[in-house]
Amino acid sequence: MGLSRLAALHGVATSAPSAGTGAPVPDATVVAVLGALGVDATTPGAVREALAAAESAARSRLLPRTVVVWDGEPPPGALTALPPGTALEIALEDGGQAPPLRMRVAAVPPSGGAVPGGADRAEAPPPAWWSPPPLGVHRLAVRAPGGRSASAVLVVAPPAAPRPPRRTHGLLVQLYSLLSARSWGMGDLGDLADLAAWSGRTLGTGFVQVNPLHAAVPGRPTDPSPYRPSSRRFPDPVHLRVESVPEYGHAEDRSVLDDLRQSAAALGDTVLNKGALIDRDAVRDLKHQAFEVLRRVPLTPGRRAAYCDYLAAQGQALEDHALWCALAEVHGPDWHRWPAGLRDPRSPETARARRELLDRIGLHSWLAWLTDTQLADAQRAALDAGMPLGIVHDLAVGVHPGGADAWAQQDALAPGMSVGAPPDAFNARGQDWGLPPWRPDVLAASGYAPYRGLLRGLLAHAGALRIDHVMGLFRLWWVPEGRPPAEGAYVSYDGEAMLAVLVLEAHRAGAAVLGEDLGTVEPGVREALARRGVLGTSVLWFERDWAGTGRPSAPEKWREDCLATATTHDLPPTAARLTGEHVALRHRLGLLTRPLAEELTADAADTAEWLGLLTALGLLPEGESDEEGAVRAVHRYLLRTPARMVGVWLPDALGDRRPQNLPGTWDQYPNWRLPVSDAEGRPVTLEELATAPRLHRLMAVLAPDRDGPGPLR
Repeated sequence: MGLSRLAALHGVATSAPSAGTGAPVPDATVVAVLGALGVDATTPGAVREALAAAESAARSRLLPRTVVVWDGEPPPGALTALPPGTALEIALEDGGQAPPLRMRVAAVPPSGGAVPGGADRAEAPPPAWWSPPPLGVHRLAVRAPGGRSASAVLVVAPPAAPRPPRRTHGLLVQLYSLLSARSWGMGDLGDLADLAAWSGRTLGTGFVQVNPLHAAVPGRPTDPSPYRPSSRRFPDPVHLRVESVPEYGHAEDRSVLDDLRQSAAALGDTVLNKGALIDRDAVRDLKHQAFEVLRRVPLTPGRRAAYCDYLAAQGQALEDHALWCALAEVHGPDWHRWPAGLRDPRSPETARARRELLDRIGLHSWLAWLTDTQLADAQRAALDAGMPLGIVHDLAVGVHPGGADAWAQQDALAPGMSVGAPPDAFNARGQDWGLPPWRPDVLAASGYAPYRGLLRGLLAHAGALRIDHVMGLFRLWWVPEGRPPAEGAYVSYDGEAMLAVLVLEAHRAGAAVLGEDLGTVEPGVREALARRGVLGTSVLWFERDWAGTGRPSAPEKWREDCLATATTHDLPPTAARLTGEHVALRHRLGLLTRPLAEELTADAADTAEWLGLLTALGLLPEGESDEEGAVRAVHRYLLRTPARMVGVWLPDALGDRRPQNLPGTWDQYPNWRLPVSDAEGRPVTLEELATAPRLHRLMAVLAPDRDGPGPLR
């Protein structure tokens, strides 16, 4: 009982979902998770001592660790419940440039402090003593009559994140998979800018959503997954278009660059014409050889000033990232295996390494700046093409435990823990994603500084930001090291504070926010996200009347605040779904949990139900036997929904049948290494894509009249 109470006080669940009921979490898991939160629960005595301390702190606490105020709404109960006469002082986040705000809780709260008639708190008038602070993350100090005092982080956020200015459609693409004639073996930021400029002007698209462009962990082979990066704070220079670096035209070693370009062209040819997979390691090697040449070209005064501004703005975060990259060149890409003194980013040994590796640190800082400038160029190209949103960037759930962020921010991450998912109908063993989670207590104590810095970097050149596994703002499944995923536990975060910081930073950037909220979602989370302007994700094949008939939902039943799409990077392309090829693929790889015949029968029945609905709605004039027509019908259906955004998976526009990622596989399938291809499996370049008849036939469904209003404009 004591352990359960202690766990509850620290936000650790002691039961886990299991077939609709709550299965107990093993005590050993609870003890390990509490230990990662800095709470000793290893013995009965330690539990009693920790419980007494936690309960005493809870009884005496005047304020929670974080207080959230939504602009235009009355102050939260944490403030209105303070004793009458309590003095409040708010130190604003501007660094002391403005005097603190002071106010005092009224001795007799108006209307007894109650909301008349049980009305929503957002509709109630604020108390007379309340003076709304400006937007920001501030420090709040209170002193109650009798001398009791407390302090907290105060997050003041707009009532909702910006929404897309109008209903729009766009493309979803894994950038590495889209090669052009100028690519060095994989898609790059030059290709992204060109895709945005072309599709915005020619197809009327309002956005291009890409995979996470976070910095990968270097190595041979590099982990190809964009969702397990070394750093989420800085982009990967492998995405740079080398020839677009201004210094390229002034390099003296032209023969070296020409040879590298020829090697890059040959590398691209093996992918496009010889069936090779995308080889990030080869691309990285070629580009880094080019960067060594370009770095010898002096920056012009204006470029030097811009670079210095970038260094000053990024500060310690970039210094740490660049140092990790330099140390990884010497000691390998897992900091746990470095010499002991270098495992601490603030140790004397690390300080000495900073001095010794200044040149390499300078290289990696310069590459981060170049990548940032090309990200800005891509967003500018998208907006210049008339896109209302432009580039939609993607935030992965976490980082590689051996990478740069895990090294630099190890105090904010839970040691010995990994994020995953509990067992469910699709994975009876649960999942371990190998990503260390944030510590919620450290985030709160820091005023959410690591989280805020992360968001600001990603939003700087984004029209919108997709949050992978957005439910993680509220809770995450922690798996102790060495234990199976099923023996994990949910750990709660201050969801309102995490959401408020997200909304605040999105507001400052003028960017919309999309949440990937597929799968099991805690009750109330989708409603909380929608209220604050965070759009959800709705995938056609999952939209059924689960509470009633179980049949496919009518399009008008879909929610408005979402991105509607037919598939994602973790699901089969629509053509493969319609033909059942995805079942055959999973069978060949040994991934089916039922006999093949049974899986094929169930899949065919599912597809037949959807095709029947599309036919009944008059959306499939081509007939159910026309696979390309059925893909168009699926997108006609998406247009019938009220969704604010409609996304077209780029491989769907070409008839590609291969998924970019097949969950549950590693070496058995070439995850994250396939080029975009046509229905015959032939890779398609950006130049060929622009003239592909099948693509234009599909996109005509979404914007049939480029000279008129169209259904999504």
